[in-house]
Amino acid sequence: MKHNISITTVTESKVKNVDFNNIPLGTTFTDHMFICDYNNGVWENPRIEPMGMIPTHPAAMALHYGQAIFEGMKATVDADGNPMLFRADKNAERLNFSADRMGMPSFPEDLFVEGLKQLVDLERNWIPPIDGSALYLRPFMYADEAFIGMRAATHFKFIIMASPAGPFFTKRIKLWAENKYIRAASGGTGEAKAAGNYAAAIRPTEYAKAKGYDQVLWLDAVEHNYIQEVGTMNIFFKVNGKFITPKRDGSILDGITRMSVIDILRDKGYDVTERAITIQEIRDASLDGTLEEAFGTGTAVGIAYIQEIAMGEHTIHVSDKSPVGLEVNDTLNAIKTGKIEDKFGWMVKIEKQLV
Repeated sequence: MKHNISITTVTESKVKNVDFNNIPLGTTFTDHMFICDYNNGVWENPRIEPMGMIPTHPAAMALHYGQAIFEGMKATVDADGNPMLFRADKNAERLNFSADRMGMPSFPEDLFVEGLKQLVDLERNWIPPIDGSALYLRPFMYADEAFIGMRAATHFKFIIMASPAGPFFTKRIKLWAENKYIRAASGGTGEAKAAGNYAAAIRPTEYAKAKGYDQVLWLDAVEHNYIQEVGTMNIFFKVNGKFITPKRDGSILDGITRMSVIDILRDKGYDVTERAITIQEIRDASLDGTLEEAFGTGTAVGIAYIQEIAMGEHTIHVSDKSPVGLEVNDTLNAIKTGKIEDKFGWMVKIEKQLV
């Protein structure tokens, strides 16, 4: 379905001022943003307009009661300079999964994809041409109704903004297995990409970084024994030739990169099992030499290779090399840039200007 998205463009682009070889993370934004409003039970007035401040009432319910969700995506370019979107339909589905859990209205999935396509088409010159870089896309929804009271809001905004981004991690990373704070519990909001999940993770992550670690490895809320996920990614372990990753149990995010990596690994002939994994099991595998590699997966990080995991007073040495992780990363990047056949049907190519 072709949506009527009104477009107001800037008089002069800021892209000429951007050094794509030196992009500070999350601080540089493109010229435009997509906005849509929810009023009286209907999403209305989809539009693209110049990036700018959004008037917000101090009583906006998202500020007080946390009805805010988001997605993370990337746009790349193929050899011909065509913008490419990766599995946009899955992000649309997951946004609505999060919305349902947080008592928010669903957003039309075809409008989600169309808004992305038109925004990325308009901002195609902002997609970094450097390997490992991309245009990071942030669709998000929040309650902007001015009301102080504990109930679901009735007015919302849906916005997509974009930011050029370089590689997230440029070195092998170290994780801190958190044994006090928790990220999510059964019945909570762990499976939703809700803003509050990340707010609760900030302080423990700062503690981990102060100890010299890059991210938190989250454990279960009851025993602090079962592995859930890492701060910005899902996690995979290769043990004795086979891959294992924590199963979805309501406490971990259903990562788009995670599901894609599972498909790629199986396509390459590897055995992949989704199941409960204890931190002690991983330590034992490290001690007996069967832990061969581990890596994290996520939109922002891509594939992040794990060097070691701190487990209390113990250090779990993972590996100094990640041959399969590198292979998977190369395959993902090649699919995203059109260098190899997209036999999974994941990519959406924007071949010509839509506006």
